Amino acid sequence: MSALSDIADEYLALRRSFGHDLVEAHRLLPRFVAYLDSVGEPTVTVAAALAWAQAPDVSPTSTVWSHRMMVARGFARHMAALDERTEVPPPGLIPNHQRWRPPFVYSPEDIAALMAETRRCRWRLPAATWETVIGLLAATGMRVGEVIGLNRDDIAWDDAVLTISTAKFGKSRNIPLLGSTMAALADYAETRDRLCLQPSTPAFFVSMRGTRLLYQPFRLAFRRFCDLSGVGAGSSIRPRIHDVRHTFAVRTLLKWYQEDADVEALLPTLSVYLGHEDPRSTYWYLSAVPELLALAVTRMDLNREVLC
Repeated sequence: MSALSDIADEYLALRRSFGHDLVEAHRLLPRFVAYLDSVGEPTVTVAAALAWAQAPDVSPTSTVWSHRMMVARGFARHMAALDERTEVPPPGLIPNHQRWRPPFVYSPEDIAALMAETRRCRWRLPAATWETVIGLLAATGMRVGEVIGLNRDDIAWDDAVLTISTAKFGKSRNIPLLGSTMAALADYAETRDRLCLQPSTPAFFVSMRGTRLLYQPFRLAFRRFCDLSGVGAGSSIRPRIHDVRHTFAVRTLLKWYQEDADVEALLPTLSVYLGHEDPRSTYWYLSAVPELLALAVTRMDLNREVLC
């Protein structure tokens, strides 16, 4: 490892201790450091940050350029205290092209098709891992990083409760699980322990090598399952992993409206369950899906008629 790699590891550890969500930094910072090493830069410079962020293999209309620059700028601020030659890229060098897009809402049949596609994998352990991860995402609305970050002792089998200790914003929370979900997790644990006799991690979900499941390989596998199963084939919205979480929230809200429940009173509960720092993040789902927005407007109109 280079000196920059050691400093990058210390930087990530420091930010983790402050409770920051570092999924993107863990993925991108090692690549940036490798680039600096490859071009012989001992520290961060504006030119090197721009060259890496605007690599020719990345579309300038995507959000990748701005995300890379954000990671490079954060590391540069840290490096500036250690090396006076460091140049911190100023904000605004790369515009943020991020655009709001509606979520793809999976049907129960879509989720079943994705899970069935995982079982076509020739290797039993990856197949079991992918199937169970997708099922857990759909059943709980957890973030992908939270599922990947689960350790074996995070599941209280007797109480049917899962503890998320790697939650966003540095907060932990408990997730109650249905009996069917617990049974699926128990089946996976039995398969994992039978096929992976010497894991190198306390992670609940493991790769074929016995290491913790990583986001990027899983994202690519999920994309392949969507393509092979035809999920989203007729939609103008490309399905993503994170849309499984959106689907959980949308289905929960739809169920409450259909049951004529007090959605306004229940929204804070859903917000806590999903791990949102601000309930306004949960309100976003009302406007993200036309069907939900229509139900919310109808409820408002009915309440207005009652008051009149």
